[in-house]
Amino acid sequence: PAAARNRTLPMAKSYTAKDITVLEGLEPVRRRPGMYIGGVGVTGLHHLVWEVVDNAIDEAMNGHASNIAVTLHADGASVTVGDDGRGIPVDTHKKTKRSALEVIFTTLHAGGKFEHRTYRTAGGLHGVGASVVNALSKELVATSKRDGAKWEQRFAQGKPVTRLKRAGAARGTGTTVYFRPDATIFPKTTFDANLIAERLETASYLHKGVKIVFADESVSERQIFQHDEGLPDYLRRILTDRNTPSVHDLAFSVTRDHPISNLRLDLVLQWTESTDEHLRSYVNGIPTGSGGTHENGFRAGLGKAVRNFIETHGLAPKGLALTTDDIREGLTGVLSVFTPDPQFQGQTKDRLNNPELASVVDGLVRPALEHWLNHNISAAEAIVARIILAGRARVASRAAQQAVSRKSATSSRLNLPGKLSDCTSPGTTGSELFIVEGDSAGGSAKQGRDRVHQAILPLRGKVLNVESAPLSKVLANKELSDLVTALGCGLGKAFELGRLRYDRVIILADADADGNHIATLLLTFLYRYLPKLIANGKVYLAQPPLYRIDAGKQTHWALDELQRDVVLADIKKRNDRARTEVTRFKGLGEMMPKVLWETTLNPKTRRLLRVSIADQIRTDGVITDLMGRDASARFRFIMDRAENADGLDV
Repeated sequence: PAAARNRTLPMAKSYTAKDITVLEGLEPVRRRPGMYIGGVGVTGLHHLVWEVVDNAIDEAMNGHASNIAVTLHADGASVTVGDDGRGIPVDTHKKTKRSALEVIFTTLHAGGKFEHRTYRTAGGLHGVGASVVNALSKELVATSKRDGAKWEQRFAQGKPVTRLKRAGAARGTGTTVYFRPDATIFPKTTFDANLIAERLETASYLHKGVKIVFADESVSERQIFQHDEGLPDYLRRILTDRNTPSVHDLAFSVTRDHPISNLRLDLVLQWTESTDEHLRSYVNGIPTGSGGTHENGFRAGLGKAVRNFIETHGLAPKGLALTTDDIREGLTGVLSVFTPDPQFQGQTKDRLNNPELASVVDGLVRPALEHWLNHNISAAEAIVARIILAGRARVASRAAQQAVSRKSATSSRLNLPGKLSDCTSPGTTGSELFIVEGDSAGGSAKQGRDRVHQAILPLRGKVLNVESAPLSKVLANKELSDLVTALGCGLGKAFELGRLRYDRVIILADADADGNHIATLLLTFLYRYLPKLIANGKVYLAQPPLYRIDAGKQTHWALDELQRDVVLADIKKRNDRARTEVTRFKGLGEMMPKVLWETTLNPKTRRLLRVSIADQIRTDGVITDLMGRDASARFRFIMDRAENADGLDV
């Protein structure tokens, strides 16, 4: 075997300087784009837009621009971003002997944000944003207006195709960047207009007074985002979107500057009746979805302020020790900090790593919140009552959670649900749990599975919608309780990934509308109560076929109507006289065990979709709208998309 491997992948006998590859210019970006934008999927594609927009925002943040325009062109695959800032410098750079504009777009770690004389705070501090966008674009056109003239230079795949040239006289100043992502880098180059609009609207909240115009030429729509109140406006929109009643009417809002670190803090928060904490944090206008030291400092200051108020006014409940989780339950807020030297985790900038800022934010939040609580007694007492309620609910639910946890089998199979057909593999590596819709489908799956590595848990009917149910009802639900017991990892705060009994958790439902609904109900439960399963890539959706197509002695399978039509067209193209018979499965229970194995269970032939979350905020909003108690949100969702409905499965 070793000799065979050597023949397949011959190894060099020597390792010398000639074997060292040096990537010049922007070639490293094109070779390894994931290092700079986090990947080449939808998230990475839109990261190009964020990089260019962040540069325009930096001009506004430092008082040099007040208008930003973003245009998604009719092809849906090219974008123009413009601002009325100072314009990119066009004079010759002394060290490189090229124009400053060309240096910025063709050189990594080049820009005006390393020196605080030019920008007090900025989101694009790595000096790679503009050059990375250029490297990953099929074409890019940079235009700068300054000193009474308009200057333009064109690039292709990171390289200049024209020299910087004067394109005539111009009034005012500003920068415009047009770019089209390279289809050889990105599998899909079509932008999501709604995603861009959401990001731009958020930016208008964070930078109050800045006017951002978004034009979507594909549908001839133009939106203007401008919020003079800033974060308080943002909080009101979040509360409306989440449809959670607030505990107190007056929101806490504070803006503070720290003279030593030059940090500016904007914070607004309000306690609600929701059972989770919802904090959106930003650094220099960049969303930090993974948190960081600014969030740590905020939470520390919040806890100290609330505890000090409770102790000062003698409001501590007897026999109940309040935890930090109790204090933050139901809290909804927006935290935005601006700092001259942010240390982000990677170019994707989703986490702040400055250790010194934790104590700075703590020191700004604690006295401000404590002062607000002492001067708004009615609101403060309502908040404390909400916190005590959370503590008592935690204690009350602990016994129920422990009861579920005790049923979870880690070293023994004696307490597993009776309807679970477990696999015989002693370890978790390679093992799979299929959550199957209905007993009949479960019977076929049990017969067709690989008994060594595949376990089957059939569920009876549609499970509980946990989005509109209290925790006590969730824990009392037999189907969900059996699922938690089978998984073995607990749920909520008792969750431990190391106790998970399976390598993969696979939802197997019918390929029709009812099956999609059941899968959505299960995903809602996993998202709300076992989110780390999704975060760690453990949850999958099976892809059973909806159609069987027989053409002579050959059998084909189709996941949906679109694939069915493609298969039929292909059969007709190859043999116009072939007699075809199309069968639509009513459910998984109709499939013979052998067929279910070949199409859905066999790792060599099946297709699985891994469940992942690219945008936490959007995901939370969609689940709230589609699964929450507010029926009007679902009505709006349906009506907004009614024109796109085609071939409804009713």
